[in-house]
Amino acid sequence: MPANTDIKAFKKSTLANPRFSILIPTWNNLSYLKLCVESIRRNSTHQHQIILHVNQGSDGTLEWVKQQPDIDFSYSPENIGICHALNSCRSLMNADYLLYMNDDMYVCPRWDEALSEEIEQIGHNRFFISATCIEPFSGNRCMINKDYGRDARTFNEQKLLAEFNELPMHDWQGATWPPNIVHKEIWDLVGGYSTEFSPGMYSDPDFSMKLWKAGIRYFKGVSKSRVYHFGSKSVNRIKKNPGYYTFLMKWGITSSTLTTHYLRRGEKFLGYLPEASVPLGVKIKNIFRRLVAGLKRQEMVSEA
Repeated sequence: MPANTDIKAFKKSTLANPRFSILIPTWNNLSYLKLCVESIRRNSTHQHQIILHVNQGSDGTLEWVKQQPDIDFSYSPENIGICHALNSCRSLMNADYLLYMNDDMYVCPRWDEALSEEIEQIGHNRFFISATCIEPFSGNRCMINKDYGRDARTFNEQKLLAEFNELPMHDWQGATWPPNIVHKEIWDLVGGYSTEFSPGMYSDPDFSMKLWKAGIRYFKGVSKSRVYHFGSKSVNRIKKNPGYYTFLMKWGITSSTLTTHYLRRGEKFLGYLPEASVPLGVKIKNIFRRLVAGLKRQEMVSEA
């Protein structure tokens, strides 16, 4: 975390029993944040608590958030990244379920109804589920590739609302990315987001791996819950942490091994995941890569 960072929290909402507490880290991204929050207000079936962490807020975000009577928030004068931001928001939660969302997302109608119905159907709190993103440039099989605008200025909201429900997609295995939702007891059990991944690269697969180690085997992407994602509007501005190597050194495998052989991310959803079956060749590659990563880390320490 940056030095001399004073995180302050502000509780304003009076909503007694929200269905979800929606945690949104934001960093000088006001035009997208306004779209995101308004879509939650307008397109949700249930009432939710919205909690922001405002990093800097020097583009007018801080002033705007202060004027919103229904938004709780924490604030840091410096950008503390996603991991610290989410963990700071946790203390403001009123709901049993923590939903992490990016500030450059727009939720489609009934997005939360689909997630809520899924939770009721599961019948326990040992799960990790995601909404399904629609992106204008995605080749990812967990997402729907459809262009409704590359930025807030060119966003075709009317066309999205007319078509989103007809775009073909199936429920998929291996929830990892936001919007994702977990019970607060499970979040606390694994300690939230790991701050060694600050400002945030590879923090998502790390959280999934922590859930796996805690015995969670229900990782589902819900097709009916749809969210438009403009795509990494903040990530492109940060100095990225070496998350690939941090993950590899921490867990002894690459994140792709986790997503392919543990979570089976993107495959059609068939229920609870079996125990991981990692081919011998992949295991050997992971051992070799971890040795190389360890040597690189020693070199970096020596040079420092």
